[in-house]
Amino acid sequence: MMHLMPDLPGLLRRLRAQPQLATLVAHVSRFEKVTLATVIGAAAALFAFAKLADEVGEGGTRRFDEWVLLALRTPGNLSDPIGPRWFEEMMRDFTALGSTGVLALMVLAVSGFLAMTRKGHAALMVLGSVMSGVLLSQTLKATYARPRPELVPHGAEVYTASFPSGHAMMSAIVYLTLGALLARTQSDQGVKVYVLTIAVALTVIVGASRVYLGVHWPTDVLAGWTLGGVWALGCWSIMLWLQSRGQVEAETQGDAV
Repeated sequence: MMHLMPDLPGLLRRLRAQPQLATLVAHVSRFEKVTLATVIGAAAALFAFAKLADEVGEGGTRRFDEWVLLALRTPGNLSDPIGPRWFEEMMRDFTALGSTGVLALMVLAVSGFLAMTRKGHAALMVLGSVMSGVLLSQTLKATYARPRPELVPHGAEVYTASFPSGHAMMSAIVYLTLGALLARTQSDQGVKVYVLTIAVALTVIVGASRVYLGVHWPTDVLAGWTLGGVWALGCWSIMLWLQSRGQVEAETQGDAV
């Protein structure tokens, strides 16, 4: 019976040797690897978010949160963030990159561009990803209802609950999704890395500015980054799957946007 068992590696080698099947086998293998990596990454991030939310609910992160906020304030003057005044103003500029108005304008502009270039379904996917992310963020804020930090004065206006950080979560969803979308239009690997690095950097800067300005606990931002990254990854995976089925337009490949 053992001799009747198929030799899977040998079978794959023989399939790749057939010109008609080589491309298909390579595509399937690559798709399975991407899917597996996506599932593992998403599961790990969701587990991290669940653990973090549990610790926050039990007050286990209080000492860490307070230590970070106090470390970012001038000793003896909690109303003054460390650094010169121009740096504080710059952090306010950075935090605006994760505001509802800026992100909404950016998403609408990109969606309009996709629609004008006959990629209407891709535009709807981008809109759906962001709008569902907003709904999730507001639902979690209402569920956890964590108060904003009162340890230091706020350096920006706030109107909602603290956990998770909406700025951190939505900037991760928007910038990572749009960064991946733009990266797929480029054939040069270096350009892809550059685009995705900028997307990650914007996400990190927005979240860090929220803690610096004292409007979020550090764990709020960590939770927002984690959940926003998972959401962007999940929505992007769905878009790739729909593209493989021809239900969403594929991005144009080339060196120019």
